[in-house]
Amino acid sequence: MTTATTNSTSGKQPDKKLYYDPYDFEIDNDPYPVWKRLRDEQPLYYNEKYDFFALSRYEDVVRASKDWRTYSSAKGTLLELIKSGWQVPPGMLIFEDPPAHDIHRGLVSSLFSPKAMSGLETKVREFCARALDPLVGTGGFDFIEHLGAQMPMRVIGMMLGIPEQDQEALRDKIDEGLRLSEGAPPPEGIHERVAEGQTGAFAEYIDWRAEHPSDDVMTELLQAEFEDTDGKRRKLTRDEVLSFVNLIAAAGNETTTRLIGWTGKVLAEHPDQRRELAADLSLVPRAIEELLRFEPPSPVNARYVTTDTEHHGRTVKQGSAILLLVGSANRDERKFDKADRFDIHRPVGQHITFGYGVHFCLGAALARLEGRVALEEVLKRFPEWEVDWDNAVRAHTSTVRGWERLPVKTPR
Repeated sequence: MTTATTNSTSGKQPDKKLYYDPYDFEIDNDPYPVWKRLRDEQPLYYNEKYDFFALSRYEDVVRASKDWRTYSSAKGTLLELIKSGWQVPPGMLIFEDPPAHDIHRGLVSSLFSPKAMSGLETKVREFCARALDPLVGTGGFDFIEHLGAQMPMRVIGMMLGIPEQDQEALRDKIDEGLRLSEGAPPPEGIHERVAEGQTGAFAEYIDWRAEHPSDDVMTELLQAEFEDTDGKRRKLTRDEVLSFVNLIAAAGNETTTRLIGWTGKVLAEHPDQRRELAADLSLVPRAIEELLRFEPPSPVNARYVTTDTEHHGRTVKQGSAILLLVGSANRDERKFDKADRFDIHRPVGQHITFGYGVHFCLGAALARLEGRVALEEVLKRFPEWEVDWDNAVRAHTSTVRGWERLPVKTPR
């Protein structure tokens, strides 16, 4: 498949036709040169093969993110979901628009507030220590296998009320629905089938919690009362609770896992900044913000266009699918000085890794907490590491970008 450019270290190839494809693994390995060309040459891009538009500049992505009426999430936020005509189940709040979105978000927003998340820090540290302590002195570890795939799963499982012995199997079901085959969108119906599998797995837990309430998110959802869009006061249906739990489990596992992977990769490539962090852990929160800007775990979001709209002198017709390239917007030189430079001292600006407007990520405070604590606990034990590139493996999925395996070598 034709790519728009070589790796960013190899220089531009302006003679090649500009092409962006979210399913092309070669582009996904390093999309930033292509995204830069999009910003500079075609800030409204159209892909004929998959029939979608894409916005790549910061200002355009923010504008579209704020305008949920024109750029709707109600048909899904993945390109293949929008194209499939999938009927979104009730309760999938990231796939809803107001007023239903606001009502459903309100049911759990307090559970994911920064104040609520601060109460989890001791437990997050405990999970990190459990994962990392056995690896000290072994000469290396895998940022994904040993930490990224473990700690977020434990945290979200604990919050939901899923028994620890069952959490790994549920995470594997979620991962199954995200993987791509090279050069093609996911098979038709895969998301629905995986969602059905997760629903079956969660159903027995929900039935148990209905009879045995506890201090967890599942119990909160089962007991919550709210005023629906028609003004009637009611509780969530069992199907709606299942949708909520599916969503929280998937979102709580995947994106933080990718953030932890990028932490290992980027700081290996910037050893001087890593050593600064190891010497002064107070710099870690800002470093996490810069990591989120520099390598956002979920860099591409899709929207359905509900009415004709215009960008850069061209009309995007009602019914179109449009991609909001968050990863590109976060590297837009029009917004960020030296945008392609990783800098832990960069003033904390308004990156849009967690979205913007009504769909701002509900789990942002949790992801920040987990990313910060994970990096602190790694640095306490392993201030030095280098990536074992021969055994590193990319994770290519339809919604997030990162690593499936990221082994590193550490001094013994």
